[in-house]
Amino acid sequence: MSGSSTPVSISTKLQRIAELARQSPGMAFRSLAYHIDIEFLRLAYRLTRKSGAPGVDGQTAEEYAKNLDENLTSLLNRFKSGTYRAPPVRRVHIPKGDGKTRPIGIPTLEDKVLQRAVTMVLNAVYEQDFQDFSYGFRPGRSAHQALAALWQASMAVDGGMVLDVDIKAFFDTLVLPQLRAFLDQRIVDGVLRRTIDKWLKAGVMEDGEVHRTALGTPQGGVISPLLANIYLHEVLDQWFVREVQPRLNARAFLIRYADDCAIVFEAESDARRVLEVLPQRFSKFGLTIHPEKTRLVQFQKPRASTTRRRASREEGPGTFDLLGFTHYWALSRKGTWAVFRKTASKRFDRALDRIRDWCQTNRHLPVPKQQQGLTLKLNGHYRYYGIRGNWRALDRFRFETGRVWFKWLNRRSQRKSLNWDEFNGLLKRYPLPFPRLSQLTTSKSKPVSPRNRMR
Repeated sequence: MSGSSTPVSISTKLQRIAELARQSPGMAFRSLAYHIDIEFLRLAYRLTRKSGAPGVDGQTAEEYAKNLDENLTSLLNRFKSGTYRAPPVRRVHIPKGDGKTRPIGIPTLEDKVLQRAVTMVLNAVYEQDFQDFSYGFRPGRSAHQALAALWQASMAVDGGMVLDVDIKAFFDTLVLPQLRAFLDQRIVDGVLRRTIDKWLKAGVMEDGEVHRTALGTPQGGVISPLLANIYLHEVLDQWFVREVQPRLNARAFLIRYADDCAIVFEAESDARRVLEVLPQRFSKFGLTIHPEKTRLVQFQKPRASTTRRRASREEGPGTFDLLGFTHYWALSRKGTWAVFRKTASKRFDRALDRIRDWCQTNRHLPVPKQQQGLTLKLNGHYRYYGIRGNWRALDRFRFETGRVWFKWLNRRSQRKSLNWDEFNGLLKRYPLPFPRLSQLTTSKSKPVSPRNRMR
C-alpha cells in the first residue's frame, strides 16, 4: 500500500504541532486527529514492541503482521469514524520480592499501536509544557538524567533536607474527571478525546471477567505514563513552581520520574512547611501520600572534622532511596565528602531472585547457552546500575550470580556434581562478564553550579 506521508513528513507534522504549542501555551487544540494517517500508524507499529504476550484477543504480532496493510487501514477507519472499541486489558500477576504480587496489564497489539500513535501527537503538545525537572517516560529523557540532576542538587546545598515522596497506588487512584479537566486545557479534539475516554473506561479482564473502574489509567497502556505525567504536571510540578518556590526562604529542587520524586531543600524550615501542606495538596486531587514511605531525611554533608575512620563505620547522617539507588554521603578518594549512589538492597535482592528463577528454569540447557543467557542479564544490570561509585555492588552482583549458577548446575539430574575448582575452570571457558560503568548522562537542565558538575 502506498501513502502520501513518509517518516520525514511525520516528523515535520510533529514539529509543527510542537511549534504551535510552544508559541501558544494557553491554546486548546481542536484539530489534531487528522495528522494520524496510514503512514503514521505504520510508524507507530514499527515502534511497538512485538515480543510481548497477547492481549484478550489472543492475537500475536506475527498474526497481525500477515495482513498488516488491511489491519492498519481498518484500525485507522475505526479510529476516525469513532467506531473503534477499546478492548479490556488482560491482567496477570507477577511475584514481588516481598512475597506479594504485582498486577500487570497486557493490552492487545492493535490497542498498543493506536495508543502509540495518539501518544506521539500528544507528546508534541505536552513536551512544550512539562517542567525541566520531570524525567519519567519522556522522549530523550532517562532515569540516569534524573539521578544526575539529583546529585547536582544535593551537592549544591551540601545535602540539605530531602523530602522523599511516595504516592500511594498512584496509577490506580488517579481521578478520571480531574484528568479530563486537565486535558481540557490543551486537548479538545473530539476524535482524540473520545478515544482516550474509551481507554479509560475499558477496564481489565481477569479470570474471564471484565472489571470496570472509575479510577486509574489503562494498565500497561502506552498512553498511561503520558496521562500520569499530565496529571502530576498540574498537581505537583506547576504547584511547586508557582506556589511553593516563591514562598521559600532558600533554594529547593524537585526531581520527578513518573510518580517517584524527591525534593531537596537548603533550609529545614522550608522542608517541614512543604511536608505539612503536601498531603492536603494531593488529597485535593484524590491522591494519598504514603504515611510510612514518605519521609523527611536529614541529608546534610558531614562536618569537615569527621574522620575517614568514622566514615568507614557510617555513611553520613542519613540515606534515602530513589530510582533503585541508595543515596548517601561518603569520603571520596581525595578525602572530600561527596554524595554516592549504590544499588538499593531491595532492588539488588529482586534482581538476584530473577537470576535464581532463570537458572532454575534453564538448568538443563547446555552450559554455553546458559552462559549466553546470564551474560545478557548481567550486561542489562550493568547498563542501569553501572554508575560511578557503585562498582562494589556490581562486583558483588556478579559474584552472587556465579554462586547461584554453581548451585543450579549441581542440581541437574543424572549429572556429576561440580566442586568449586571445577566450576572455576568452567568459568575460564565460559566467563561471566565483569562489571563496567555505563555513561551517566548529565541532566538536560542547567547545572546547579559549574563547580559541582560530575567529573
